[in-house]
Amino acid sequence: MIKKAYAAMAALVCLLFASGSFADQPLPWQATLQPAATPIMREIRWFEQYTLWFIVPITLFVLVLLIVACFKFRASANPVPSKTSHNTLIEVIWTVGPVLVLLFLAVPSFNLLTAQLTLPENPDVTLKATATQWQWNYEYAGTGETPLTFDSFLLKDPDRAAAGKSDLATYPRLLAVDNEVVLPVNKTVRVLVTAAPTDVIHAFAMPSFGIKIDAVPGRLNETWFKTEREGLFYGQCSELCGKDHAFMPIAIRVVSEDKYKQWLTAAASDLPGAYKALMAATDGPAKTVDVAENVQ
Repeated sequence: MIKKAYAAMAALVCLLFASGSFADQPLPWQATLQPAATPIMREIRWFEQYTLWFIVPITLFVLVLLIVACFKFRASANPVPSKTSHNTLIEVIWTVGPVLVLLFLAVPSFNLLTAQLTLPENPDVTLKATATQWQWNYEYAGTGETPLTFDSFLLKDPDRAAAGKSDLATYPRLLAVDNEVVLPVNKTVRVLVTAAPTDVIHAFAMPSFGIKIDAVPGRLNETWFKTEREGLFYGQCSELCGKDHAFMPIAIRVVSEDKYKQWLTAAASDLPGAYKALMAATDGPAKTVDVAENVQ
């Protein structure tokens, strides 16, 4: 029994601290923001924790005031109601206090907004993402006379084996796609986001990168990010866009610069083959066997 209890405790500890293994996708019962993969997301996570130092005390203070008011000033305890019309000290406090709180929140939030909205002058990669009901189309600008373009659809369960993506931990249901965006690590990426002219409004959101921007028909919005670590990151369309809105995921695979260049060169002539080779190089030996079997 003691051994079973230790085993159960060990399993619980592993479950609680397993977020680092698959930290680039949402986790069951996750209550916090996803781990940061970009400098902007690090600042967002810091700002979230910073605001809690104001939100929690203010919430508790208001709760205490409500409880005190309910019991101290109830009708049975005060048969003759007070006719107090004003209190100068209280009015000064509840005017100056919120102003100071808003000031402490405004300064770091403006700094964060400035960092988010200041676009890089010379990005290393420019990616155009076009949304339609219900998939994404990507175009790599500046990759030759004919830019590399491809569609990205939700990966359906019957297609997993053929794609070599049977591992649900790495390629989760409703988030995995047939063709991921591939980008180099530690490089500045400029993203142009729009929607098809006859379509509706969508939104390009990648939580680990700290970006979310609308894809509006006829309008070209832009954002940027710089990933600091390799991995397979997942996001979704975050603007209600129709019946299959929930089935419009975004997947970005961040790799080393050498692997990115190899994939980009191979993808120009053989996109499926380029993905197979990249998966064999990044997913590990177990996936390599999987890919080889599927190719045969």
